[in-house]
Amino acid sequence: MKNKIIFLVGPTAVGKSDTALLLAKKINGAIISCDSMQIYKGMDIVTSKPVMSARKRVKHYLMDEIGLKEEFDVSKYRQMALKVIDRVIAKGKIPIFVGGTGLYVSTLVNGLFENKVGDRALVKKLYSQAEKYGRMVLYKKLKKIDPKAASKIHPNDLKRIIRALEVFKTTGKPISRLQAQRSGLAEDYDVKIFFLNLPRDVLYERINLRVDKMFKKGLLKEVARLSKKGLSRTASYAIGIKEINGYLKGEYPLEEARLRMQLNTRHYAKRQITWFRKETRAKWINIKANDTPKRITRILWKELS
Repeated sequence: MKNKIIFLVGPTAVGKSDTALLLAKKINGAIISCDSMQIYKGMDIVTSKPVMSARKRVKHYLMDEIGLKEEFDVSKYRQMALKVIDRVIAKGKIPIFVGGTGLYVSTLVNGLFENKVGDRALVKKLYSQAEKYGRMVLYKKLKKIDPKAASKIHPNDLKRIIRALEVFKTTGKPISRLQAQRSGLAEDYDVKIFFLNLPRDVLYERINLRVDKMFKKGLLKEVARLSKKGLSRTASYAIGIKEINGYLKGEYPLEEARLRMQLNTRHYAKRQITWFRKETRAKWINIKANDTPKRITRILWKELS
């Protein structure tokens, strides 16, 4: 029988972390973060990391792994995650990936397209075009040459748009065709993906409350400290960094920073939901506003049984 690997995914603030903790205790699992920002050391409040007491109750992996100035990408994450899977299974535990970074989930489950061919001059030229004419110009180009890839890439995801254009221009083949040749965990493991879904109005209210709590916990001091140390380009993408820095620089009042962070987090949650709708393996678990982590865990237990 194939070893089981569980993915507990969903939008931010839906309740993944608390549920994962109970599920891990119930099935003898270990939690592996599938969050592109929790990998960074010191980014605690701004990334809503589980508290240390929870991380001591159940072993958590791929949190606090790299320095703030390090660049990070999906390829590096995949390499680290595959090693952790082996370690967890060797201990007789079930890997439970928890997070909302859809690209990371897809790369693990479906495999990663790794094309070593690159053209730095071309990439620089494409970024210049995006800056001069707008990213939609490049997105429209991608839709013409590779509509399948374009349908899976958000028009604002400039990095992936440029990568797809680069691959096509350097290989003469659409990136979607090359990606179809990849293989992932689904080939060798019994992969279960559960997407926790809340009514949109309930989710947005939770997001607003979470941001309020982050401010009370000391978000301002944390962001000021992080920015003073210096952040890599990828680390600086964490929601809250740009918004708080705007306030610290005197560009707008504190309440504006809070509202911007709430708005951008809600937009991010919407993108997460859109992403996972395209993941055909995901089983959607529709939960209610009053559902506790304990009840959600019972639902997942029944699904696994």
